[in-house]
Amino acid sequence: MGSGVLLDRRLAFAFLRFALGLNILMHGAVRLPILSAFVAGLVKEFAKTPLPAVAVKAFAYSLPFEEGLVGLFLLVGLWTRSALLLGALIMAALVFGTALLSDWNTLAIQMLYVVIYAALLALREYNDYSLDALIANRGSAPTV
Repeated sequence: MGSGVLLDRRLAFAFLRFALGLNILMHGAVRLPILSAFVAGLVKEFAKTPLPAVAVKAFAYSLPFEEGLVGLFLLVGLWTRSALLLGALIMAALVFGTALLSDWNTLAIQMLYVVIYAALLALREYNDYSLDALIANRGSAPTV
């Protein structure tokens, strides 16, 4: 493989990881100032499902913090594999809840996130522009 192709793959991975990280970080960040209202809204929405309100409430309170951490780690490329796995698990939980609500349009969008998480996990060998790479190489990052 030519060096130009390898560079393009590394850059593509970095851009996709960064954009997903920013997206997920902001999902969490915008919910924090309205956390109580966010939680109350989810509890009300899921009242028509078999899920216990206490479980919905616990999940809803933790979700913005989980999204914030996953997003931050993806944004900077720190513990990328773990962040992608945790993000994918969060998406699985969201898909489950969305399916219980029979909200198929939202579920389709969530499946796009699942595909992005899976693609990034599968292509993690190109994660050269990240804190993970800096730590592994003891401070020397690849150049563009």
